Amino acid sequence: MSFRLSYLADPGNPWFSWQYVRDNSDTILAALREHASLTARAVLIAAVIAVPLAVAATWYRALAGPIVAVTGVLYTIPSLALFAFLAPYLGIGAVTVLSVVVLYALLVIVRNTLAGLNQVPPEVREAAEGMGYGRWGRLLRIELPLAVPGILTGLRLATVSTVALVTVGVVVGRGGLGQLIFAGFQNNFYKAEIMTGTLLCVVLALLLDLILAGVGRLLTPWLARRAS
Repeated sequence: MSFRLSYLADPGNPWFSWQYVRDNSDTILAALREHASLTARAVLIAAVIAVPLAVAATWYRALAGPIVAVTGVLYTIPSLALFAFLAPYLGIGAVTVLSVVVLYALLVIVRNTLAGLNQVPPEVREAAEGMGYGRWGRLLRIELPLAVPGILTGLRLATVSTVALVTVGVVVGRGGLGQLIFAGFQNNFYKAEIMTGTLLCVVLALLLDLILAGVGRLLTPWLARRAS
């Protein structure tokens, strides 16, 4: 997606300008929608991959070390280097951005899901086994529901970090709000453009975090009762 900007530059070059927001509302909303879409898709894909990995690490303890180590190594790779490595194979666009941010989200979700599963009391597992639950039955009916707080913590952390990381996707033409920030530096350091993109990133991260926190309260009503 390409973004065209039209504004009358403020001679004072302020950090925030309502005129810039009014003149470029369509562009800003398009960047915000793209940013939110990339973030949501990336976190969803990462969760679909990371949660089964954490379950496998719980069932087969020998896999726990390698799984955490590999996701940890991926997390340490500089994002620009990873974009440069994947772009020739995946092309310029959303697929490359999603691939990079998913790899970074894996570690956070895997670790927190693994912690949540490991915190399930052994006596609960034994009681479920005594009631006739098999491995899959215990997982779906007992272990995953009790691990929801840990899983949601991982999702919240991954979501906030993904909002920030998506901006780097500007190097392959799909950076969402990063497009605004980068364009601001190109347009003679136009501060209002940079600040608008930055503030919307913060607001988006906070909004998504609040939504996930609300989902967590709905899925774990017993924690709210215990706290009261």
